Amino acid sequence: MVVKKQMVQKQTVQKQIEDKLTVALAPSYLSVVNESHMHAVPPNSETHFKLVIATSVFEGKRAVQRHQMVYGLLADELTGEVHALALHTFTPEEWGAAISAPDSPECLGGGE
Repeated sequence: MVVKKQMVQKQTVQKQIEDKLTVALAPSYLSVVNESHMHAVPPNSETHFKLVIATSVFEGKRAVQRHQMVYGLLADELTGEVHALALHTFTPEEWGAAISAPDSPECLGGGE
């Protein structure tokens, strides 16, 4: 009997974030952007993300409650590789009325 070894490819942090939020919050809109390249980190890092999410789960919740929900879902990532997470949380109605999420600010941290 021949046993084949399968290479298990590690899921990217970005994909982990997308999958967790999709399963838990069923968003009508989700954008997870890796902005690590804008910061003083090694190439191909996954440390800085911008997250834009619209979900009916946020209806009736204040911004701080929405952020707490997201932080709770991403606790493993936030205690691991992720250094910064810019959150833009909307209900579907709010997102429909929004022009776009704000741009992230320029990096002010360490130089190379």
